[in-house]
Amino acid sequence: MADTPTSRMVHPFGNAPRQTPKQFLYSGNAQHLCHPYQSASDTHVVPQHHCTMKSHSPDAGSEEHETHKQYTLDSSAGSGCSRHDSPSSQSIHTGSGSPLSHEDSHSGSTNGNGSPVSASCVTEDPTDLKQKLKDLEAVMLGTESEIVDSLEISVANQLSLEPEKWVHMMSMPKGNLKELLIACARAVEHNNSFAIDLMIPELRKMVSVSGEPFERMGAYMVEGLVARLASSGNSIYKALKCKEPKSSDLLSYMHLLYEACPYFKFGYMSANGAIAEAVKGEDRIHIIDFHIAQGAQWISLLQALAARPGGPPFVRITGIDDSVSAYARGGGLELVGRRLSHIAGLYKVPFQFNAVAISGSEVEEGHLSIVPGEAVAVNFTLELHHIPDETVSTANHRDRILRLVKGLSPKVLTLVEQESNTNTAPFAQRFAETLDYYTAIFESIDLALPRDDRERINMEQHCLAREIVNLVACEGEERVERHEVFGKWKARLMMAGFRPSPLSALVNATIKTLLQSYSPDYKLAERDGVLYLGWKNRPLVVSSAWH
Repeated sequence: MADTPTSRMVHPFGNAPRQTPKQFLYSGNAQHLCHPYQSASDTHVVPQHHCTMKSHSPDAGSEEHETHKQYTLDSSAGSGCSRHDSPSSQSIHTGSGSPLSHEDSHSGSTNGNGSPVSASCVTEDPTDLKQKLKDLEAVMLGTESEIVDSLEISVANQLSLEPEKWVHMMSMPKGNLKELLIACARAVEHNNSFAIDLMIPELRKMVSVSGEPFERMGAYMVEGLVARLASSGNSIYKALKCKEPKSSDLLSYMHLLYEACPYFKFGYMSANGAIAEAVKGEDRIHIIDFHIAQGAQWISLLQALAARPGGPPFVRITGIDDSVSAYARGGGLELVGRRLSHIAGLYKVPFQFNAVAISGSEVEEGHLSIVPGEAVAVNFTLELHHIPDETVSTANHRDRILRLVKGLSPKVLTLVEQESNTNTAPFAQRFAETLDYYTAIFESIDLALPRDDRERINMEQHCLAREIVNLVACEGEERVERHEVFGKWKARLMMAGFRPSPLSALVNATIKTLLQSYSPDYKLAERDGVLYLGWKNRPLVVSSAWH
């Protein structure tokens, strides 16, 4: 999910009474999600009829899709139809004028030694032999005209079928969008171009960016499949068929998402609570934010530190960010620095800002300006999954960054991540997981914003669809969305030398108060000091702290 700004943060340190959160099932097992989408094993994929055919889809371009076994269907009766995968060893060629030459059937007959059979061996009358062979041929195969007519009618009937009848004939899921999406993803995985050419047009009739949540989600999943087929990872954003909005518009879409759902507020508030607890009593605090975006997360923390008994501490924030957020801001990190400096001045908090305008994977210790005597807090809010791991590069920046941070001896490391397994999962499994995860997001948005709201459509396109298309269409370094479930993050952090630092009961109670202003379908669960925020029975975001 795209990071978002806000003009107002909910204060994370209220005196809200502790309440027992509504529970949902979840698992800490790294290999299993709480309620992963289980694709039905009996979902029927289009039979693997291998053929050569040109796609007439405008998105498929002019490329031909071929497989090793090929046959060609042509609507012209005169051009013939040849099948090479027939169970019969006898090839039938309609363009030859006869399915079997009478002369060949005579002269080609052999005895057991391979020599031609003499007519006298069968009958004394060669004319009678020829007539008997012709009669036998007619009984077994039908007359020549019957065969030709039968083949022409069969080919013509198949070529004239409407897509709906093709779907029925090929036993594709009919009328069930989820099953058809999964079947299409499997066809893409197996390079079944024949099935893909049938299913993509059918899918496009079933999805809509202004429809029900699953229809809206499906629209972007289809675009992801089309982009994957076109190998357009380098131009992934163009596959969405929407122009880049002005930076001010993009900022407003991000803010709309921030207000519509509590996911970002949950992450910001839980991380701030853990940091405030860890640096309690410290006079000098250095916060290193690996994806500062608009800097919105730190407004409420500065406010809370200003109210500390005995006066506020000195606060230094190192903001790390790349050019993507710079576009949304309409400028570089100096804008964030000025904004936070202004707010700190209002709260009378001694403040300094250190800008590091690079991606998180490029960070080295020298970028962080560590000063002895400062209490260090490191924040990863919906960012660590963007840093490539060992499956992308031998450099394994994901684990390298965690070891680098551990070497700083931080008071606390806060981690907020999507609870989704899309990093190393095979394509079909990743597709199903993406479908399940973002469907829950779209359902939750549906409660807050009307379906025909143009701003909602723009927000989903620019803040969510790009992530979805990247997950479906891209591989290698081009795929930047690489989520892991909490169990895997836990293993990485502990391997780097970190130990869990349970979130306090105050943080839990504060989040519970936040959720009271949202739908009861949002569920909060706690396990071993780790907080999970979910939609109905699907965990979506998990927050944890480490030292």
